Amino acid sequence: MHVKVLDERAVARAKARGLDALVYAPHFTRLPDICARAARFSDDDLFVVPAREVFTGPWYDRRHLLAIGLSEPIPDFITLRGALAEFDRQDAAVLVPHPEMLNVSCSRDDVAADADAFDAVETYNAKALPHQNRRARDVVRETGHPDFGSSYAHLGRTVGEAWTTFEDPIENEADLVTAIRDGVPRRVVHRRGPGHRVRCLAEFAHLGYENSWGKLDRLFLSGTEPTHPSNVAYEGRFDDVCVY
Repeated sequence: MHVKVLDERAVARAKARGLDALVYAPHFTRLPDICARAARFSDDDLFVVPAREVFTGPWYDRRHLLAIGLSEPIPDFITLRGALAEFDRQDAAVLVPHPEMLNVSCSRDDVAADADAFDAVETYNAKALPHQNRRARDVVRETGHPDFGSSYAHLGRTVGEAWTTFEDPIENEADLVTAIRDGVPRRVVHRRGPGHRVRCLAEFAHLGYENSWGKLDRLFLSGTEPTHPSNVAYEGRFDDVCVY
């Protein structure tokens, strides 16, 4: 339901693990580029659904949201309300990834305050530590939202460590969006054993890179992100909800 890496090795691993689909939502990548790469790696055995994990709010009060079924680009670094309004306008399925995780997630209060805006909440994330996944399950239990699980793979070897199985057949992106928004019954599944824990811990350790060199590169070396609202691709449509 949510991977950051998409290449030949990730696709081969997904197929070997028996997955039918991947939701591809890399950081700071514009929707047209995501769609093009998703189409490139889709075939009769595995379809790749393009999606966006949007960073909302200022750096000190950030909330990540996963949107599936977008028809138009949406930037990062906009207000939570601005993002939710745009998702609603595009009839996208809106999911809460890694709730209560560090300082980049929706809290249970956030989910409860905008209950109708969210279609599902993640209860198992391979990048999260066990106590973080327990808190995520608490959010679902207290708010009553449907759940989902994902590998949240930033590393290719994590693909297929966790997944979501729906009771209804999912043949394309529209089916997936409908299943999520309608609350179709599903099961959150993940692998077990020492190998699984090692791969999960490697994913968690990757946070160190993301929040050190990766962030330094984004802030000081790479210039403005292509998903910043000031990018010409957004034609100024989000200037009124831009947070910086």
